[in-house]
Amino acid sequence: MEILLLIAAMVVVGLIMTYVSSLIWKGDLPVGGSNAYIVGILTAVIVGLLDWFVIPAMGFSDTLKYLGAALEPALSVPIVFWIIKKAKS
Repeated sequence: MEILLLIAAMVVVGLIMTYVSSLIWKGDLPVGGSNAYIVGILTAVIVGLLDWFVIPAMGFSDTLKYLGAALEPALSVPIVFWIIKKAKS
């Protein structure tokens, strides 16, 4: 049940951060239209799940797991858009 809540939260984070990224780049995201939202959601879900499973496997505390799962997906979406934009140019 915890994983489903994590995935649902990461979908919401992906949607919000894609919208924020479109404001940062003034609508000129490297992938157009609905594809930007798909990339944002996938990025947030993948990074969130990696944080959820990798941080405890590395021996860190549960507090760091929750902190990483909350912050890293939100930061990774604009970074992935920036990487895609640089790769295209």
